[in-house]
Amino acid sequence: MPRAAHAYIRIVDGFNSGLGRIMMWGVFGMAGILLWSSISKTFFQPSLWTLEVAQFAMVAYYVLGGPYSIQLGANVRMDLFYADWSLQKKAWFDAFTVFLLIFYLGVLLVGAVNSTAYSLGYFGKDSFTFFKDLIVAFVTGGPDAAKEVMGYIERSPTAWRPYLWPVKFIMLFGFVLMLLQSVSELLKDIARIKGEEI
Repeated sequence: MPRAAHAYIRIVDGFNSGLGRIMMWGVFGMAGILLWSSISKTFFQPSLWTLEVAQFAMVAYYVLGGPYSIQLGANVRMDLFYADWSLQKKAWFDAFTVFLLIFYLGVLLVGAVNSTAYSLGYFGKDSFTFFKDLIVAFVTGGPDAAKEVMGYIERSPTAWRPYLWPVKFIMLFGFVLMLLQSVSELLKDIARIKGEEI
């Protein structure tokens, strides 16, 4: 296995492992938000923000914890035959099926890019060019130039009306990390097929 592949695996696995361990504590944040929601509805004026913030926290918990779940092999799989296979046979099977995961994550990534662009006021068909123009405008002209590229910023239709681009950006970032982790798993499977262990 080339040194670049080893470095890639080490960097991606290290980052996703650290982020995943941080996100494990996110369940306490969600519990705190929902506890406050229950208390405020029972004893005080109900808070407008609690349900949506809990939903946003759940998105972050799930999507940013996903790469670590892939790394640990904690995802759901059919173990009827798989459990009795040798490590090399499992690696062959995983190396094949990870391409399906990469394809699926690629589709999700394109959807996340389009949805995030929409939330920033872009209603066209080429979201990748929009983000390129947005980054160029920000680098060359600062926040004011970036605002000129953006259109109407999408907000939630609820009474609280938060902006939606932060949670959509978190989803986009999470899908990128899952895609990178899937490539890392593919490289590890190829190493196992060759008899190496990483």
